[in-house]
Amino acid sequence: MQVKVFLLAILISFSSLQTAAQALVRDSAIVIPFFGIGGEFHLPGGDMKERFGADYGVQGVFGVKTPKNFLYSIQGGFFFGNKINQPGLLAGIASSYGTIIGSDGRTADVRLFERGYHISAQAGKVFAFKKPNPNSGIWISAGAGFMQHKIRIETIGNTVKGLSKKYKKGYDRLTNGIIVEEFIGYVYYGNKKLINFYAGFNFIQGFTQGRRDYQFDTMKADDQSRVDLLYGFKAGWILPFYTNPDKFYYY
Repeated sequence: MQVKVFLLAILISFSSLQTAAQALVRDSAIVIPFFGIGGEFHLPGGDMKERFGADYGVQGVFGVKTPKNFLYSIQGGFFFGNKINQPGLLAGIASSYGTIIGSDGRTADVRLFERGYHISAQAGKVFAFKKPNPNSGIWISAGAGFMQHKIRIETIGNTVKGLSKKYKKGYDRLTNGIIVEEFIGYVYYGNKKLINFYAGFNFIQGFTQGRRDYQFDTMKADDQSRVDLLYGFKAGWILPFYTNPDKFYYY
């Protein structure tokens, strides 16, 4: 019996604290842990512009906002692109007509794509306005992390022996390294928890290096240092980890 009373007291106390905290969402800045997921779009710059075109992708963020509106987060995303600026990449296995012949004697369908990801730990601050509440406003953050990208080679039907899994590494230009990333945008926490989102611009400066010991088309290592830049926009939906302020419990 005493155990039941003790557990009931804890439950009542927890529910009371949650309800009280949520009642302050409209009036006071509070602690808000959250998870967000959305999309992103980038234009390349620096050395990356010489290899790829614009990209798009999915991204997410996990973070916590403090009562002083400081916001700490881990952000990352996977990006994809269809424009590859790498003339002559497969010229060594192409015919005099510029086509690639598969083992079945037919012209192979070879496609090139950009694939990559980035992740960073960031710290920032939310500069709130009087409305809609003290927890929403301009979000500015910056941090450091890691980025990797490469050329993905797809052969429909896998009929090209020179582009089997082990040989693709000789063409893919795998590159990675550290990054510095900044974000400026807007974050919104709804007063009733129904609508929560973020949107804004992010900027990535990558200090990367090629990681392949040998590339078949250039007949040398791809290990040069690079400065890869991405300028883009991202937006996402937020799931905050707190209870609905309109729910009350009676015992």
